[in-house]
Amino acid sequence: MLEQRIQQHFIDSADLKYQAAQALSHPIAAAVQAVLACVTSGGKVLACGNGPSAAEAQQFAAFCVAGFERERPELAALALTTDSTLLTAAVGGNELAQQFARQVRALGQAGDVLLALSVTGNDANLLAATEAAHERDMTVVVLTGRTGGKLAALLRETDVLISVPHDRAARVREVHALALHCLSDGVDAQLLGEQEIP
Repeated sequence: MLEQRIQQHFIDSADLKYQAAQALSHPIAAAVQAVLACVTSGGKVLACGNGPSAAEAQQFAAFCVAGFERERPELAALALTTDSTLLTAAVGGNELAQQFARQVRALGQAGDVLLALSVTGNDANLLAATEAAHERDMTVVVLTGRTGGKLAALLRETDVLISVPHDRAARVREVHALALHCLSDGVDAQLLGEQEIP
């Protein structure tokens, strides 16, 4: 029984990835172009998310700085901190909704990219970060589930929405991980030339 349940997770994950491949290839390619334009003109990527999505943001920043699958010069990227104790202590109150927005306003410049990850697209701190990024004339790339939630409604024409067509958080995060791998690989391919996928 347990083994069947485990096998079903693999099947469901594979099915969703197969179904989403065609729908998500265009927005992921657009995200590659946004990140490429940013880093080749001296800009940086600021990545953020909550809970498990924060870990994905950190991983993407690491891929930019340390490399993905090939050796290349470092690309400027930073995962915004989710340490609410530090941030709230500094402002003297509970302003978690502003935790990322404050960092975006402090670190973001015109031409930079904000990469925001959210399963629902309704996180108040990511909504505030997106607004702060727009104030700074930054491009926003959002990875969400299903409809994109309130984040999708905030996006401008120059922003990118990568919305996984599923409601279950685990499945959405699995596709987010793959999308970030595709994004990292796409940037490397554009910078270093095509390389056959082993």
